[in-house]
Amino acid sequence: MKIIAYAVRDDERPFFDTWMKENPDVEVKLVPELLTEDNVDLAKGFDGADVYQQKDYTAEVLNKLADEGVKNISLRNVGVDNLDVPTVKARGLNISNVPAYSPNAIAELSVTQLMQLLRQTPLFNKKLAKQDFRWAPDIAKELNTMTVGVVGTGRIGRAAIDIFKGFGAKVIGYDVYRNAELEKEGMYVDTLDELYAQADVITLHVPALKDNYHMLNADAFSKMKDGAYILNFARGTLIDSEDLIKALDSGKVAGAALDTYEYETKIFNKDLEGQTIDDKVFMNLFNRDNVLITPHTAFYTETAVHNMVHVSMNSNKQFIETGKADTQVKFD
Repeated sequence: MKIIAYAVRDDERPFFDTWMKENPDVEVKLVPELLTEDNVDLAKGFDGADVYQQKDYTAEVLNKLADEGVKNISLRNVGVDNLDVPTVKARGLNISNVPAYSPNAIAELSVTQLMQLLRQTPLFNKKLAKQDFRWAPDIAKELNTMTVGVVGTGRIGRAAIDIFKGFGAKVIGYDVYRNAELEKEGMYVDTLDELYAQADVITLHVPALKDNYHMLNADAFSKMKDGAYILNFARGTLIDSEDLIKALDSGKVAGAALDTYEYETKIFNKDLEGQTIDDKVFMNLFNRDNVLITPHTAFYTETAVHNMVHVSMNSNKQFIETGKADTQVKFD
């Protein structure tokens, strides 16, 4: 049994090493580069491929994998929006993901970043760097006085809800697919417009679907409370960044914490020190004191990376042995 893993980072290698020791019957090849048309031929002779990337898995790449006899593909992440689904179906590819590598990792960072915004930490850090120890005018807000609107109440959304409740915040939620326990608690509102109107903080935990594209746009911002806070630790395409800038300029939005950006693949996880970033929209957001940007690192904990490697590799092994996997993704 042979599995090839693409885009293996140095920090993932110890977890691959552990998995290989636990599965000595499986031959594993680790490739540091992303899966592309240029290196897909490395998969020839392997039974499965384990992959991770934000770039699209194009029809060309998937067809070449299938041509090499590799039809078992395990993603080391949740999202499947960058897969060419028609090709997946046409070639009969088995796809698995890691649906819950660590909901707490994402939820914890989203709340951490919000607390920095509420406590004016970026402004105080600037002042302290200049030995300015005055308090005013940067007075803080308390989370326990606020209403938090959680859009998407799946695993990550529910983990965030638990943390927000721990701070004493009132929490409301919206989801097309409601959680029975949360519904019993009366937490849901019926429409996004209701959530926008009531929430002081809006946090997004939904996938990137056509229906969700730029769900936070000028129209959505106009329905929010003045001085709302926006948290996006899900997908960059959920927010129209230019409309967010206008909302920040007008004061409609008081601050934002973003772990993802629509065009992040050109920027995130790259060392751009001393280089000019020519994305003016990104730089506008990046240079604001009331916008906190992290480079898609909300997931990046030891627990999460361990789970991403072990769950994906276990699923690939299941595909090879049985044709099915516990985390198989079905495309209807």
